[in-house]
Amino acid sequence: METAKAEQQVQKVNTSIRMSGAEAIIHCLLQEGVDLIYGYPGGAIMPVYDELYKFQDKLTHVLTRHEQGATHAAQGYARVSGKVGVAMATSGPGATNLVTGLADAQIDSTPIVCITGQVPRHLLGSDAFQETDIVGISTPVTKWNYQITKAAEIPEIFARAFYIAKSGRPGPVLIDITKNAQFDELDFTYQKCVGVRSYKPVPKPDKGALQEAAVLINQAKRPYIVFGQGVILGEAEEELKALVEKTGIPAAWTIMGLSAMDTDHPLNVGMVGMHGNYGPNVLTNECDVLLAIGMRFDDRVTGKLDTYAKQAKVIHFEIDPAEVGKNIKPDVAVMGDCKETLSLLLPLVKSNSHEQWRAEFDKKYEEEFTTVIQQDLHPEKPGLTMGEVIEEINLASGHKAVIVTDVGQHQMIACRYAKFKQSKSNITSGGLGTMGFALPAAIGAKMGAPEREVVAVIGDGGYQMTIQELGVIFQHQLAVKIVVLNNDHLGMVRQWQELFFESRYASTVMTNPDFVKIAEGYHIKANRVNERTDLKTAVQEMMAFKGPYFLEVVVEKEDNVFPMIPSGASVSDIRLK
Repeated sequence: METAKAEQQVQKVNTSIRMSGAEAIIHCLLQEGVDLIYGYPGGAIMPVYDELYKFQDKLTHVLTRHEQGATHAAQGYARVSGKVGVAMATSGPGATNLVTGLADAQIDSTPIVCITGQVPRHLLGSDAFQETDIVGISTPVTKWNYQITKAAEIPEIFARAFYIAKSGRPGPVLIDITKNAQFDELDFTYQKCVGVRSYKPVPKPDKGALQEAAVLINQAKRPYIVFGQGVILGEAEEELKALVEKTGIPAAWTIMGLSAMDTDHPLNVGMVGMHGNYGPNVLTNECDVLLAIGMRFDDRVTGKLDTYAKQAKVIHFEIDPAEVGKNIKPDVAVMGDCKETLSLLLPLVKSNSHEQWRAEFDKKYEEEFTTVIQQDLHPEKPGLTMGEVIEEINLASGHKAVIVTDVGQHQMIACRYAKFKQSKSNITSGGLGTMGFALPAAIGAKMGAPEREVVAVIGDGGYQMTIQELGVIFQHQLAVKIVVLNNDHLGMVRQWQELFFESRYASTVMTNPDFVKIAEGYHIKANRVNERTDLKTAVQEMMAFKGPYFLEVVVEKEDNVFPMIPSGASVSDIRLK
């Protein structure tokens, strides 16, 4: 009876229906097309969970084992599906446990809506049990937040939240709802938000700026493109490819832009940044025109700002006015959604090949291949390297897997060597660098794209920060492949200690548990590889297995990731060893 009543009410939202605030929240989510929520119940959000129970046929709730896991799962879901991810938690510690995920989503422009319960309105400010000012706490790490204290506010605030989270440059939104607002009744109607006064999410392209950009591109002898996640968020992959192929301009990616362009495309020259490829970094300071498309000139990309691309005319394609001139002042700023601006630019630019300039990238690649890549992928050492593990995953997946990485050496190696043919395939924590991100994010990625193979590549340190989310994989039988690259260290910190702190390994050596037994304790099939001769077979077995699978690969303890731009150095100072 309850399900039939719920069905009837969902169909009648355009007319006023009397219901509780908690029930209204469920109807708001349904009207926004939400069918999946990650969360953890508690006292202050219990009325919503009670209503959620009645709508189980329409809304799947995934009980994560920690609230942080809920936010990262929502991020993984959003990044792969292109939809808004949703996470829910109670007040106090439940709410504060969301903050890391909110901060991660904010800096990486991921659209999620987080819902938190709160103590009743009359207790606000009284230090009641599990009361925390989550609106105040989360203000710096959300695109928008709001505290609902009256049931009547619910429809408008939810509609606005989903609009703000997804529009323009996406980001996280938090809605805090007092318990009285969940119990009180309202006359419910719902109207989706299509605009907010004073909020202009997409700037209108300036035709004059596009003409200026085209003149610079057409006159350039050594033009260069660096593209970021804005291409993926704007669904401008085809427009980028068309521009690159018409103009012959070599293009490199930031780690957040990885997979926007086929990694084997002849004009895709590799990764920029601290552990990026040699040529794309060095030649940044030798190009004459730099096109920055959907990227924000992060410090890990630019290195020392006052030496970055000083010789070049910079054209910045950007949707967020706050990013223009924040780090690098462009000569031309092309504002707007890059799908639209690149489409407008394409007929204005001339066909070219820039063969001599492209040959410079090939030459630098040969240097890097001899010194670094060959040793990473075909090592002359007894111990396994992280690079050869990624290479085996590439081969076994046919370059079609979604690869979700945590943070550290394995992340940089995976971003350097993973091969992709499809966009939205690289899911990682870029701006915040959140250890513990990968396992819950892989859960969200698999549920957001169940038809795709999802491989989580994680270091032994980050894995143990959210290892409890194995419970979700077991409970829902999610066919996530988990690869832990175990070097018994916090590898990236250890590398810095070796190179810059005279090998004083302060608190970076780890004594690890038996990861295989832990996975088996969650009834997940598991295996461990110590020898190179066993690696290919083990990876193939993992990829062929129909359910969840855990593979631990014991790798060299003191391998370093190169190339590397030392902190505070110029991109020209990148080290090959």
